[in-house]
Amino acid sequence: MSNWVTLCRESEMPPGQRDVFGVDGRWIAVFNIGGTVYAIEDLCTHDGNVLAFDERDQPSKLIEFEIECPRHGARFDVRDGKVTRRPAEVDVPWFKTRIQGGNVQVLI
Repeated sequence: MSNWVTLCRESEMPPGQRDVFGVDGRWIAVFNIGGTVYAIEDLCTHDGNVLAFDERDQPSKLIEFEIECPRHGARFDVRDGKVTRRPAEVDVPWFKTRIQGGNVQVLI
């Protein structure tokens, strides 16, 4: 059974913001792009490492709707988790999002 889980207040996720949240044993990367919030698992399916930030905790490259893995350059579309550039071949899990009562929520 799926449930909506609150991650943060909408005011904490303005356009251009990204953050990572731990939910039920997984890390979820959340991006506000142009006022729309997207969420994917913070996991590069190519090497099993994080996507949203590099090892120095700097934001990974975001090109329009594509997050680029900071290690090998694989890219994923944050809107649906699809691989858009190799070396990754497996899509990353994505989550439905909504703003409810001023909160950013994901469907887990």
